[in-house]
Amino acid sequence: MRKALLAAVWMAVASVSPGVAQSGARESARDKLIGSWRLAWVEEQQPDGTMKRYTDRLGTIVYTRDGHMSVQIMLPEGRSVPENNPVKYDRGGYEAYYGPYEVDEAVHTVTHHVEGALVRSLIGKDLTRVYRFEGKQLILTSSRPDERWTIAWEHN
Repeated sequence: MRKALLAAVWMAVASVSPGVAQSGARESARDKLIGSWRLAWVEEQQPDGTMKRYTDRLGTIVYTRDGHMSVQIMLPEGRSVPENNPVKYDRGGYEAYYGPYEVDEAVHTVTHHVEGALVRSLIGKDLTRVYRFEGKQLILTSSRPDERWTIAWEHN
């Protein structure tokens, strides 16, 4: 009886708890995105065309089950984003925006529909990111060919 009760409780928890997959069930990319992620590193193209990895930035990105997201990134004091980036995401070394999101698993993209942002010119824009999962990391890159950056997030 006790084993049956424990099994019933486990099945109930697994069916409603994020991050707990039932055996045999394939977790969708959208399900994998859900939760809070901590910034691990950023790789950006430098003015000379080379890529440089930074691990000194702080940030979080959050994806909710009901289809909303928010992101915040802070650069260290005195640092700025390279000027060769065609889109201005930050102001004074700080980036923040939020809004609903959509996942297209066929092409491995997540699109952030910006409703509010520190940089007001981003409001109303759709920012499409190519995603992949590597171990505990979510790796995002811009879908724009003129933007050369990669950002890695780790689940909190």
